[in-house]
Amino acid sequence: MKRRSNTAAAAFLLGATLVSAQTFHRLGGCPTLGCVFPPDQTDFLSGQLFDIRLEVHAPINGSEAHNAGVPDEKFTFCIQNGSKGECKNATQFFGVKEPALEKWTFSYYEDLFARDAKTPAVVNVASKAYRALSLTKPGDYVAKLKYNNVSQTVAHWTVRQPATTRKAKNVLFFIGDGMTQPMITAARLIAHKSINGRYQSLMQMDQMDNLGHQMTHSLDSFITDSANSATALYTGKKSSVNALNVYADSSKNSFDDPKVETIAELFRRRIGGPIGIVSTAYIADATPAALCAHTRDRNQYAAVVYEYLNSANGWNTSLPWPTSCEGPDVIFGGGAEQFIAGPGSPNGTDYYKAFADKGYNVIWNNTALQAVGTSKKTLGIFSVSNMAKWIDRHVLTDNLKGQKNSPNGDGTDALDQPGLKDMTLKAIDILQARATSGNGKGNNKGWFMMSEAASIDKMMHVLDYDRALGELLELDDTIRASIEHLKKIGEYENTLIVITADHGHGFDVFGGADTKYLAAQTDERKKRDAIGVYESSGLSGYTVAEGSLPTNDTIVFGSEGPNFPVQWNPRYAYAAGFGANPDHRESYTLNQNGPRVPATKGDDGTMHVNPTDHTDGFNVGGTLDGTQGQGVHSLQDVSVFANGPGSEAFRGVYNSIDIFFKIADALALGNAKN
Repeated sequence: MKRRSNTAAAAFLLGATLVSAQTFHRLGGCPTLGCVFPPDQTDFLSGQLFDIRLEVHAPINGSEAHNAGVPDEKFTFCIQNGSKGECKNATQFFGVKEPALEKWTFSYYEDLFARDAKTPAVVNVASKAYRALSLTKPGDYVAKLKYNNVSQTVAHWTVRQPATTRKAKNVLFFIGDGMTQPMITAARLIAHKSINGRYQSLMQMDQMDNLGHQMTHSLDSFITDSANSATALYTGKKSSVNALNVYADSSKNSFDDPKVETIAELFRRRIGGPIGIVSTAYIADATPAALCAHTRDRNQYAAVVYEYLNSANGWNTSLPWPTSCEGPDVIFGGGAEQFIAGPGSPNGTDYYKAFADKGYNVIWNNTALQAVGTSKKTLGIFSVSNMAKWIDRHVLTDNLKGQKNSPNGDGTDALDQPGLKDMTLKAIDILQARATSGNGKGNNKGWFMMSEAASIDKMMHVLDYDRALGELLELDDTIRASIEHLKKIGEYENTLIVITADHGHGFDVFGGADTKYLAAQTDERKKRDAIGVYESSGLSGYTVAEGSLPTNDTIVFGSEGPNFPVQWNPRYAYAAGFGANPDHRESYTLNQNGPRVPATKGDDGTMHVNPTDHTDGFNVGGTLDGTQGQGVHSLQDVSVFANGPGSEAFRGVYNSIDIFFKIADALALGNAKN
């Protein structure tokens, strides 16, 4: 399908010449001085709600300086259905009133030289925004912004043909944050025994019916963060780094950017069933937040919690947005600081009380989680900040002490935290009960849940590969248990299960390491002799009981059954590396005092090797600039696994936005009769 006209292509190339910013952007998704959001190459689900933002820029200085910094306030905007129809003024096309003209000024650096010289380009803006619109007729549309008398920005939009038959009653959407295929391969290595190169058992992900791969590029950069990658998965729209379900505009207010309706909002509005959000992160973090929240700044945690309970209306904006998650039926995770009355919560409010006042059960530990009933909406917040990691909850339990992270804010330790499996299985029971009882307005219409293994990503950032793989194995164990549970309650055949990641990390295993020999050497280069590659890489010591292989002086055992390592700190360990990391030290042993801190700030204000981290190891030079103390995300495609009704659509290689459309089609969310 031809998606860009010659005129539009010429305008794009002109804009690319003027704005050659690979590091800095005047405004992402806007290569010319006329901006249309949603931008060119946007696809919609029939009836999906979205805003339109138009901006005309007039830079005062810099390479794009135009018209003495006076933007054209008489720009026009029209929509054309098909390639040859009449281009109707947007007010006529959508049947809405002409929005008010807005004006503001912003600045940006054109490149690194301008940044170093502290010479920003200043841009004056004229803008209009159309709110809460939709396109219902499948086909191609052309949006045209005309400005400065002769200039034109053209955006080609497509409304995809929606599925009219619903295949799945329920959706269980697992996200292994940052999880790549090399991580899955490494997790299999340490948790599943092999004999002569053949695994004797497999991970649950290995056994799913359908496998695909999705590309993770963002709107205006090829490396994403968790906010815009989650936005792509949940809305079918590309956005910019840090943006949650909006196109990032240039206004000062991070809450007035053009919004897009999410899969959860659509499910609530068109089907009316219960919704669940489960994460091992703080619950206002990007991946869980993106199901309901709308802001270009993912760090607006208080606003995210407000929007969970209320809607996008009323928090620092009075802009109309007639759809919301309407208070998810299940919210499980960390992040007590956003709920305890004080500076971290919305307007200082006691949000535990606010949720309870709206009918929620509020729980704070695993004991309460197991005991809580299933008829009411339930808020479970189990720690301050991110929840404890699997290794520390099950193996190195002393690391849970001294954290002062109790979710009730009393300064004690959160020692009774549930895991991802505990939270997910209870969430299924609550959603199923509310979907079938009518208490959740579901009337047996099914449910939608997202369950995130958040600290795969968080531990990869700090190069704590063992903890990251522990989190990945917990995810796999949760998937296995969820499938068994769904079969037990008779919902497996009705449930689409999708497992994927939001982005990648540049992690891989390249050999084995004799950690005892490495620690015994005093010369840096001699320590590297402990790394075995090819035939010297050896076999996994993680699946062999103590005494079967020579071991370290300190051995840590796991006792969680067949899908986890027998021991976490064998003498013969895997040797892994990272594609983008700070200066750090490696010894390939488990960090036993809690998650790693690979780099710390030196006297010069930049990040250096942490002198207390892996002291027996050798130094590894970083590949990032001195401001980065952690590893960063990578470009690589990520795997998609799926079972259940509609799961065959997830085979092949496709864009991250297609995940949204495939789930929406399984639920027939584009069918207005829902």
